[in-house]
Amino acid sequence: MRSRQIHNLQDVVDWGLCTGCGACSVACTKGGVSLVNIESVGIRPRFESASCAACRDCLSVCPGYFVDAGLATGPLPLTRRADHEFGPALEIWEGCASDPEIRYQASSGGLLSALALYCLEKENMAFVLHTGMDDAEPWTNRTVQSRSRAEILSRAGSRYAPASPCDGLNEVARSDRPCVFIGKPCDAAGAALLRRERPELDRKLGLILTFFCAGTPSTRGTLDLMQSLECNPAGTKQVRYRGQGWPGRFQVLGDNGTQAKSLSYQESWGRLAKYRPLRCHLCPDGLGRVADIACGDAWEKSHQGEDPGRSIVLVRTERGRVILHRAIESGYVAIERVDADNVLAAQSNLLSRRPEIFGRLLAMRLLLVPVPKFVGFSLLRSWLRLGIFETVRTVLGTLRRLVTRGWWRRRSMDQPDIF
Repeated sequence: MRSRQIHNLQDVVDWGLCTGCGACSVACTKGGVSLVNIESVGIRPRFESASCAACRDCLSVCPGYFVDAGLATGPLPLTRRADHEFGPALEIWEGCASDPEIRYQASSGGLLSALALYCLEKENMAFVLHTGMDDAEPWTNRTVQSRSRAEILSRAGSRYAPASPCDGLNEVARSDRPCVFIGKPCDAAGAALLRRERPELDRKLGLILTFFCAGTPSTRGTLDLMQSLECNPAGTKQVRYRGQGWPGRFQVLGDNGTQAKSLSYQESWGRLAKYRPLRCHLCPDGLGRVADIACGDAWEKSHQGEDPGRSIVLVRTERGRVILHRAIESGYVAIERVDADNVLAAQSNLLSRRPEIFGRLLAMRLLLVPVPKFVGFSLLRSWLRLGIFETVRTVLGTLRRLVTRGWWRRRSMDQPDIF
């Protein structure tokens, strides 16, 4: 009988813990790991041999297996409730890109795009490694390098589909100058784990940016959404999830840029969220602790259609603080200082799901299902705040899902990954 523990990356995949970040494909020096986007699951590693699948070398860079909240910041004191809920921040700001076109095209004020452009134009960084639409299959993503304002602008906006930006980190390591990395919180964790083992990569990661994340739906989610709008993938030239206003709309564009159909952000995300995999429902880091800077919607200021967009900015590291202040002085961003209460109000929906995570992990342990190792996220503290009824409910509800959906045993890689 195969062990019910995590010994290698194959175990991570089999137990539904893979985040699809792509770090393992870079860590494998033998070229034995490739990535495949499984329509109903997400991006997963494919191993060239049984010995490769059994190798433990890549496990040390896998955020599906291990995430330490202090990877980027080091150990910091947790002195208030907010520190436990979304992690300590050196500074908290709110605002937008100064460039009105970037602000309009991006998802929530364009702060990440503006900071990335600042790093290219003023910090002399070589390129921005991030995610963009795949022109051949616009409902999917690919890892891209942006080196100009035009490229950053054309790729602005959220992409609610699987992405693996860590798979491009070899190009960062080989670059002649530092680079910017933008990815989901789990991607940022993968990059942080890789840089610990790769000194040349550590030197070239000039800035790690991340965004607030509620999970990544599978490709099947986008295709089903397109089908509900009677959009034929064969005639689709562009799929936009957000942007062009705040919060923007889900848009499917056909030949010659004609708009086939669209949905509001709220309705499209409400449908796509049902396609998030198990690992997303276990994530303790929706507000991006393992990065230099994390940004996300300032929903507490949102008035539908009345604002071009704005974001909360969490400065996690001294590196991030220095670059942000230089970007302010250079006129790339227009932001003002706020406090933790703004974050708690702006991201109340995302933070409200966080207390359930410990109960879910406990239910998995009761069924001897392996779980990720999360360090420094105050998950027990958050869970106990729910009260006795809710703490019991989270455990029993998770046990029911694990049993009825087959998550109490290993699964094949192509089985739907819905929790």
